[in-house]
Amino acid sequence: MKKNLKITPEGTKDFLFAECSAMDYICTSIEKVFVKGGFKRVITPALEFYDVFSIPSSGISQESMFKTTDNKGRLLVARPDSTLPIARMVSTRLKNNTLPVRLYYKQAVYRNNPSLAGRRNEFLQMGVELLGAKGKRADLEILTSAIKSISAVADDFRIELGHAEVFNALSKELDIDNDYKEKIRVSIESKNYSALNNLLDKLKPCKTVSAIRSLPSLFGGEEVFDEAYDICKGTGAENALDYLHTIYKELSVLELGNKLIIDLGLVQRNDYYTGIVFSGYINGIGDAVISGGRYDDLLSEFDAPMGAAGFAIDTDAITMKHLSDDDVNYSDNPDVLVFAENGHEMKALRYVDELNEKGIKAQFSVLETLEETEQFAKSRGIAKVEIV
Repeated sequence: MKKNLKITPEGTKDFLFAECSAMDYICTSIEKVFVKGGFKRVITPALEFYDVFSIPSSGISQESMFKTTDNKGRLLVARPDSTLPIARMVSTRLKNNTLPVRLYYKQAVYRNNPSLAGRRNEFLQMGVELLGAKGKRADLEILTSAIKSISAVADDFRIELGHAEVFNALSKELDIDNDYKEKIRVSIESKNYSALNNLLDKLKPCKTVSAIRSLPSLFGGEEVFDEAYDICKGTGAENALDYLHTIYKELSVLELGNKLIIDLGLVQRNDYYTGIVFSGYINGIGDAVISGGRYDDLLSEFDAPMGAAGFAIDTDAITMKHLSDDDVNYSDNPDVLVFAENGHEMKALRYVDELNEKGIKAQFSVLETLEETEQFAKSRGIAKVEIV
């Protein structure tokens, strides 16, 4: 027998029965939010040219991509992200479209995670892109869409909100190179206070260094702004704080309470995000299930400069959490198993249809005898067998 005949590649899995039902429920619930918001679905190829993901701001290392070549020797990758292919598509096939455009996707992405660490190499991802619009209205549209999406599948959640320009503005005032800036950013993102202090202790003490040192601890409700204004006063971060405070107050009408959190240590991929950034968490899932923000520079890489914002949802993680909930049941058992005596098969099939139309889950038995049918029903936990 071939060694790999009965296994799936590392980082992939088969989904069975209840898992598929749960995923359908999660995806359908989120998709309803997207459609009601006026977002239109697009599908991009599973194979793209490597060049699409090699732009400086992609944030995707070439080591994490699955690669192959076409018959002309050109380098291809299995789609590791959905936003960049959509940017390519908008800059070509939709370049003459009236802006803004609202798009959503539901498709698999592929990342090579050597250590895996609980992450898969293939996972389903959903998300939206609002392209061709900037400003408060567009940001509120994206944020409320994210909040509606996560609340459609979970009650116990939180949204953490930040602004990329807080860290960017502060770091520009320091005499450091991009590599050193990235080390500081990573230590803030991971809330690694020890590493952050070691990096900042090597710099000349000043107000900016002090402000950056405080970013990971600026986490909480509206009271965070008072402390942040005090720490960042006189720096380039003040404008970003003003805007973020405005967005926070606008969202207060949703009455989210402690589900909406300000996090000025939210500094992921600051070479990519240009404005608001946010992450969504569901109780019981360690990693963020929603991540997004504003990335106005991205479409310029495809010679189609325009405002852009969006978010992605890890539907796989939400599905697995949903399956573990005690009050969720995805049994695919019918209420009634219908057995047809010889010569009455078509009558029985019509009867199954009638029961299903009445809302009674019915299934036709394809087994040859009543005894086999009853034994099958018993083993599956099907409560009732009817004979036609």
